[in-house]
Amino acid sequence: QVQLVESGGGLVQPGGSLRLSCVGSERTGRTVVLGWFRQAPGEEREFVATTDRSGTTRYYTKSMKARLTIDRDNSRNTVWLQMDGLMPEDSATFYCAGTLSLGAPTRADDYEYWGPGTPVTVSS
Repeated sequence: QVQLVESGGGLVQPGGSLRLSCVGSERTGRTVVLGWFRQAPGEEREFVATTDRSGTTRYYTKSMKARLTIDRDNSRNTVWLQMDGLMPEDSATFYCAGTLSLGAPTRADDYEYWGPGTPVTVSS
């Protein structure tokens, strides 16, 4: 069973940055594809970023691509999401997700494991 726990969310002013972290249970770093999704109130959960097991393949949502960086450290079972130039419409709960599937899926349905989420609010 893979367990994921996010941290790093909070309140940030427009134009600011946040670095979200997701720590997985033992052996997550070597076996699990890790991604980030977000969900705003009343909205569907949507893809934000993902990286394959090695960290060499990365995909980003087009709406935020220029403002995102996803990185992982398999020795620490950790994936990070750096978000810059945040805007009020980026406000949502951000979820770390994991899958044993191949590649780096971008659909929420392809992920078996989910963290509890960390809220991000962009407001002045």
